[in-house]
Amino acid sequence: MAYYYLVSQLPNISSSEGKSALPLNGEQFFELASRFISEEEKKVLSNLSLVPPMELCSTGSEFLDIWYEKERNLRCALAQIRAQKLKKDSIPLPPGCTADIISAARTAVGMDSPLSAEQFLYEYRLRLLDDLRPLDGFSIDAVYAYGLRLMLVERMRKFEVENGKTSYHKIYDEILVGDK
Repeated sequence: MAYYYLVSQLPNISSSEGKSALPLNGEQFFELASRFISEEEKKVLSNLSLVPPMELCSTGSEFLDIWYEKERNLRCALAQIRAQKLKKDSIPLPPGCTADIISAARTAVGMDSPLSAEQFLYEYRLRLLDDLRPLDGFSIDAVYAYGLRLMLVERMRKFEVENGKTSYHKIYDEILVGDK
């Protein structure tokens, strides 16, 4: 119950809201959360990232440690499968890399569209986050889970088809000009 007043103020974040404005952004979330959590928890919250550290280290939160391990394993599986597809050497998978992680990575790498692969991985990560979400909805881990969910939604909203096509054509044209 220590985080009841914080968690009860956090608006619901729907992953399917389309492009409508989120009820709060990452900066606003950190500002709100900072009013209710300890200095040590603020440090953990400010270091929250969608990119886990490659080296195993404890965050002080069992929930975050498990999330980072699974995300690290997913990234390693993606790297290995992409390397194999290109007939390149790859690093061995970490011991905690489960069949569902490998399957998700294979599915994403096998997709024709990078945007479709990102959407698939986004949905996979949201399901994983829901599966790992702490039972105590008013714990500091629930606050961390909310922060990760917000970061995932904000990241996915940055993908826009038209901007992607424009960027692709710009890079492609630069490559063609450089080859002449």
